[in-house]
Amino acid sequence: MTVEETLNKVQEIIEYHFVDVKKLQTALTHSSYANERKINKCEDYERYEFLGDAVLEMVSSEFLFLSNPQMKEGEMTRLRASMVCEVALAFCAKELGIGQYIFLGKGEDESGGRFRPSVTSDVMEAIIGAIFLDGGLSPAKHFIHNHILNDLDEKKLFYDSKSLLQVEVQKNVGWQLRYEVLKEEGPEHNKMYTVGAYINDVLRAEGSGQNKKAAEQEAAYKILLEQKNSPNHQL
Repeated sequence: MTVEETLNKVQEIIEYHFVDVKKLQTALTHSSYANERKINKCEDYERYEFLGDAVLEMVSSEFLFLSNPQMKEGEMTRLRASMVCEVALAFCAKELGIGQYIFLGKGEDESGGRFRPSVTSDVMEAIIGAIFLDGGLSPAKHFIHNHILNDLDEKKLFYDSKSLLQVEVQKNVGWQLRYEVLKEEGPEHNKMYTVGAYINDVLRAEGSGQNKKAAEQEAAYKILLEQKNSPNHQL
């Protein structure tokens, strides 16, 4: 896929078309890619990420303030932190499929950087910064509301999945939850783990990720999602 095709595809995904599409290119450019192309003076996303982080904090603060008139300051602060943390933003990036469109250096790409939460969450903030610079607060706010502050219950279910599943299991006296690595694939610098989540030694779901914790989280999320969608809401 050419650079132009990539940028066009991402604009469709984020539902915003740039006046200056080079801003989007910068938002998608990792420092490893920029360093490999010094001759072209290619800028990376770090400055845009800084700006996007500030815009995201302001918009999410307003959202919480207006939608929760009785909530105290401390509770709003804690909730905002969970809503826009690395895990939550990486989840949003995964939903949008942003990882496959990031411009990465060869080494970073081969080491799994394209789907690393620390990278994809930064790119989400950089995209917010790019939209803000290109079109102002209104479209940036629209993007945040549509792709980050939407389906908060579903997102919380994901990034709190392990602790929430443990609570559900403990409601049943004598029940036990354990995780087991079922498979390891790939080179040492880019491992992919498959983990099974067992309740009372019965395999209930499998999850995959670049580390065991991420794989466990996905497996737990699948069990909770199945429970949520079942008529009787039981494990």
